[in-house]
Amino acid sequence: MRNKLLHLDAFSGAAGNMFMAALLDLGLPRKALIEGLAPLGLDFKLIVRKVDRSGFAARYVDVRVPRSRAQKKAERAHPPPPPHRRSPSHGRHYVEIRDLIAGAKLDGGVRDRSLAIFEALGRAEAKVHGACLEDVHFHEVGAVDAIVDVVAAAIGLDQLGVARVTCSPIAIGHGTIDSDHGRLPLPAPATLELLRGLPTIPAGVEWETLTPTGAAILRTVVDEFSALPAMTIERIGYGAGNDRKGPLPNLLRATIGEGAGFSSDRVAVIETNLDDLVPEHFDYLMERLFEGGALDVSLQSLQMKKNRPGFLVRVLARPMDKDLLARILFAESTAIGVRVSEWDRLVLERSKRRLKTPHGTVSVKLIRSPEGGLECSPEYDDCKRLAQKSGLPLREIVQRVREQARREFEA
Repeated sequence: MRNKLLHLDAFSGAAGNMFMAALLDLGLPRKALIEGLAPLGLDFKLIVRKVDRSGFAARYVDVRVPRSRAQKKAERAHPPPPPHRRSPSHGRHYVEIRDLIAGAKLDGGVRDRSLAIFEALGRAEAKVHGACLEDVHFHEVGAVDAIVDVVAAAIGLDQLGVARVTCSPIAIGHGTIDSDHGRLPLPAPATLELLRGLPTIPAGVEWETLTPTGAAILRTVVDEFSALPAMTIERIGYGAGNDRKGPLPNLLRATIGEGAGFSSDRVAVIETNLDDLVPEHFDYLMERLFEGGALDVSLQSLQMKKNRPGFLVRVLARPMDKDLLARILFAESTAIGVRVSEWDRLVLERSKRRLKTPHGTVSVKLIRSPEGGLECSPEYDDCKRLAQKSGLPLREIVQRVREQARREFEA
């Protein structure tokens, strides 16, 4: 039964090779990883070695892309131009990478997760450069490196039987970095775009702690950002980045174990009583609150003073988001005051997966009971879209998706 819980300590950020190295250090067989990457048909060499980072034994992974003799001779005769002047004629576009991954004979779950990570990375690059997703271009060496890092992450999570991933707030360095587009501030623009809505803390170092590929992996695979959750710890792995000076070693720590069937955290509860809210405006208020990071929003009918009918608006949120959400309540409702408290919360293990069905792709929430049973909850909006497209009743689409999800994700 896939009930493994993986927790990441990103106290020095993360990169794609650090994530891969941490999984290898946890026990991911190198042979299984190489075999899993083989269907991509890429020419690269995976160098894995043990290293020391500030007294910690860790694994370091280097993805090496060989160059032909002609390339080496040409580079000696004509040194490459500065990074920001390189010709865009070399490398791969996002569409090529997407088609490469989609066409490779990968396990369905590995393929879908890899595509989701690369799409997140591509969309961030597109947003930064004001381009269409299909026009995003990756430099050749960087493209192969990123493809291997991304697919290896998906293979590793699958091989280790990980059902849920949690992560600490991500430590972010400052300063500048040289890139294909010249010197850029840290975090790199694409990295910063991928960090939207994610918790970060200052790393206190002047170097790149979080790469765009690392950010795309974390954004896609992490189910919750929190402290170490309730679990029975089995193994601990360390994935090393380059050896850097800093207050902490340049490592990504990964802890894997058995989940307790549920985890605990704390949520902020923001409430206000309203007797002059126009009910039809609640739809827009709810949208704005969810955009601001609300975990849940509810509206309850009340009988208020002087027998006036009213509403209780209740918002559940991460404690760090409470101020932003209070501002939204003040701006988008008639509230002149809100009550804020923090509650302990117990939650079942859950994750989201994309499921390809005969009618289209649907997002499905997978929920594990404490006994290990699986409940599949298809996304309503996706099912509604497929029902409208196919002409089938909505309830039939939901039932078919739920049954297919159970067959594919039960193992």
